[in-house]
Amino acid sequence: MPRLYSSRNIISVLEKNDFYFVSQRGSHVKMRKGKWTVIVPANRRVIPFGTFNSILRQSGLNSDNFL
Repeated sequence: MPRLYSSRNIISVLEKNDFYFVSQRGSHVKMRKGKWTVIVPANRRVIPFGTFNSILRQSGLNSDNFL
């Protein structure tokens, strides 16, 4: 089974890859880097695998960046 990440972990990896905080509305954080905009659910201990794949697609990163 693939590893599941918390939203805090995902946001920190995005920040290390030069994404910056844009806004937060409710429980979703918007981060941006150039043309890439990523929406991350905030304050979650476990992000489901499908949501994690969507974050990867939105960010242009691959799963190796999260190891």
